[in-house]
Amino acid sequence: MPLLEMNAIAKHFGATRALDGVTLSVDAGEFHAIVGENGAGKSTLMKVLSGVYPAGSFAGEIKIDGQQQRFRTVRDSEAAGVAIIFQELSLVPEMSVGENIFLGREPATLGVINWHKLYADASKLTRDLGLSIDPRLPINRLGIGQQQLVEIAKALSQDARILILDEPTAALTESEVETLFRILAALKTRGVGIIYISHKLNEVFQMSDRITILRDGKTVGTFDADRTSKEAVIAGMVGREVSDVFPEGASKSGDIAFECTAISAHRLGEGRKVVDEVSFNVRKGEILGIAGLMGSGRSELLMTLFGAWQGRRSGQIRVSGKPVTISSPKDAIKNGVAFVTEDRKRYGLVLDQTIKANLTLASLKRTSDGFLLNPARESAAARASMTSLRIKAPSAESIVGDLSGGNQQKVVLGKWLMTEPTVLFLDEPTRGIDVGAKQEIYAMINRLAAEGLAIVLVSSELPEVLGLSDRVLVLHNGRVAAEFNKNDATAENVMAAATANA
Repeated sequence: MPLLEMNAIAKHFGATRALDGVTLSVDAGEFHAIVGENGAGKSTLMKVLSGVYPAGSFAGEIKIDGQQQRFRTVRDSEAAGVAIIFQELSLVPEMSVGENIFLGREPATLGVINWHKLYADASKLTRDLGLSIDPRLPINRLGIGQQQLVEIAKALSQDARILILDEPTAALTESEVETLFRILAALKTRGVGIIYISHKLNEVFQMSDRITILRDGKTVGTFDADRTSKEAVIAGMVGREVSDVFPEGASKSGDIAFECTAISAHRLGEGRKVVDEVSFNVRKGEILGIAGLMGSGRSELLMTLFGAWQGRRSGQIRVSGKPVTISSPKDAIKNGVAFVTEDRKRYGLVLDQTIKANLTLASLKRTSDGFLLNPARESAAARASMTSLRIKAPSAESIVGDLSGGNQQKVVLGKWLMTEPTVLFLDEPTRGIDVGAKQEIYAMINRLAAEGLAIVLVSSELPEVLGLSDRVLVLHNGRVAAEFNKNDATAENVMAAATANA
């Protein structure tokens, strides 16, 4: 009997079907990898299993040791022996190792915490994991790799029988990865079922007993790791053609509009590079796609080039052949660089303001007389943008927060087009919008390129990158792994480079 069975799991977010009849089984002492493209449903499935999405919010059944489970909360799943470690660790930096391990479950008598027992138990757990640290040490004094092991110690303190790890090695060094794998191998011998989500196929094949492939919220299949290949797994992950929703672009590239050399960026407060010596150029009228999996450094690269990255950064930038210094978004706008961010609601819009106010926000000098805003000019510019981009709303005075996702995205795009940029960065330009609105955005992107705008496109949807781009740059671990022209940029080639199997 399997330790875990998940049968016909279906989950919807409004009209979006995130999971569609997914099945998964995990045996005791098995290392089971789940792979798939971004958006395939991997994390959603694990949130169902871990109680983040409670029973009743999804269809299907979960069984542990043959007994059906109905988790109303994360605590219910923990009580059943399920523990999940997300890529973003859930530790309290200012608290000690021991306090984090037993947070909310501290040994106590009559409400008084037994600190001696807490730290003795924490010390035993960390020793069992080969982690030689003082359990009284604050978490913020540890490296990311050690923090990851503290998370595992926390899971084991709850007698976890099913351990879920979501992209656990994204921030680890090679030696830290080796330590993690040694510990996971030991946990297997103790009968712990390990579910491992990763885009790194080398790791998947190194450790896995079985591999389940998800695609578009469905189970493609489950395969014995020693009876399949990386090529077969990649084909299963991709498994679809670029559809006709992408209009045929008229590629007429001109002079180099934007060029960057040896761009690097470090995470704030850390020595680790998230962007490592990246160089590329994009020409007028060209769409350069940047592909890569989660954690590859795509968004971080664009933020660095736009002057919005908070950590240390270096490298050279030229706009229309002229060297420029971009230390802030203000510098970027002044030098003809525009950036549609991946999170339009947080960084792209002021949701309680009007369409007009949002459209003109980045180009107030063009709608002002000196220090004073010219209302007539502002209104005329907003109306013209709404007409050009086909923004559907009663008027320019409508509140942006009341618009559909597609129309909100058009407002963000219109805001940056009003700055009359030389190069436009697009980070996940169709995230969270419906198919019809996507096609409109695709047509706009092609039209802007045909008009001579240089465009750099980042998207987690591989068909989107392949369908729109004239060239494709692939990032892996913050570095350029490959570059393809339009004819050579197949789904298999790009995915192979993105998983460092090129």
